[in-house]
Amino acid sequence: MATSALLNSPFFYSSSPPPPPPPLTNRKPISFPSSSSKSLFPPRSSLNPLILSIHHQNSLITPNCNCSSGSSSSNDNNYLFAKQNRYFFFSSAALDSLLLLCASIALSISLFVVDVDSASAFVVSTPRKLQTDELATVRLFQENTPSVVYITNLAVRQDAFTLDVLEVPQGSGSGFVWDKQGHIVTNYHVIRGASDLRVTLADQTTYDAKVVGFDQDKDVAVLRVDAPKDKLRPIPVGISADLLVGQKVFAIGNPFGLDHTLTTGVISGLRREISSAATGRPIQDVIQTDAAINPGNSGGPLLDSSGSLIGINTAIYSPSGASSGVGFSIPVDTVGGIVDQLVRFGKVTRPILGIKFAPDQSVEQLGVSGVLVLDAPASGPAGKAGLQPTKRDAYGRLILGDIITSVNGKKVTNGSDLYRILDQCKVGDKVTVEVLRGDHKEKIPVTLEPKADES
Repeated sequence: MATSALLNSPFFYSSSPPPPPPPLTNRKPISFPSSSSKSLFPPRSSLNPLILSIHHQNSLITPNCNCSSGSSSSNDNNYLFAKQNRYFFFSSAALDSLLLLCASIALSISLFVVDVDSASAFVVSTPRKLQTDELATVRLFQENTPSVVYITNLAVRQDAFTLDVLEVPQGSGSGFVWDKQGHIVTNYHVIRGASDLRVTLADQTTYDAKVVGFDQDKDVAVLRVDAPKDKLRPIPVGISADLLVGQKVFAIGNPFGLDHTLTTGVISGLRREISSAATGRPIQDVIQTDAAINPGNSGGPLLDSSGSLIGINTAIYSPSGASSGVGFSIPVDTVGGIVDQLVRFGKVTRPILGIKFAPDQSVEQLGVSGVLVLDAPASGPAGKAGLQPTKRDAYGRLILGDIITSVNGKKVTNGSDLYRILDQCKVGDKVTVEVLRGDHKEKIPVTLEPKADES
């Protein structure tokens, strides 16, 4: 009976006090008859077995008892039995209330002693059932999120009224941990023009970052933070040479300042070409994806279904500036070589011809195909080799310079073709440049040199 009362108690669902013991509705008021009454109780066969058992235990009557009227001993026995019966019912109810009170106090104490959430103490949640692909996506996000960082670009501004110099955020972006030495990889346009940079890790700890080096032509930059190694989790690096259109990709970044946001999509195209935001130099073999890439995603990783890095999210094609389903990522095969040079030397040694050339539209208006040389400084590789720049004669008439039509036998129709060929060369290589000079073609050997500010 005590167990039943405890299970039905409202204590498990609210904080109200326990109810009083249930009324004993089956009892009848006890009256003590006069000496003329024959019997106080019904025949033995109709007595409740529980009362009989109590009766036997207290030895008030025996199974063979005959309660006849007019007997003073029978009246005494009847009175004692009724009194004992009433005492039994009241003592049983009191015992139930005492047990219920003890159980309530014990459960209340356990809730205060055990460190458990107040809501979860009464709520039993069942594990959420996810599909296999959902579980894979969740696992990929959980494993790679610690490698993604939030980068804040700070600029120095002077207050117009107080003339105080302040540091204000002028932009933000994403990045990822490259190695345990604290190197962070991101886009160059994320850090361009910054006076100070701050990197926020996945655990919300913030560190000042220093610029190790950058490559404006490929829009890649490397930072370094002085953080404990146990907080740095390098991202696994994959390869981009064997990517296929249609395979799933995942982008993690901080769009609009919302840290660690995951978007999914597929590879929509390969071997695209975009221009560097800093120099306008073309970036080849870019990955096109429909995974949502928004302002703030720049510099974040693009991952394949195994969680390996395959590109850096760099740009979007959108008239509004928000995601339109056409995003671009620099392939990791291109990024890897650049990062290695930046970490080792602090710069990228890239060969140049040392010329300035006209826009492609101007050459097309002349009805020729190639790259028109506007300037070839005498101190540069092309000037040393004898390439002719565009100039004016004594009468102010324009005399066209050399028009480059091929390099090492590879046809050059515009500036992108020239850059693409030079990207495959190294500093010190000697190339054969074929030019259209006047009405005839000439082949001129040129030794490639690094940029003037990198020598």
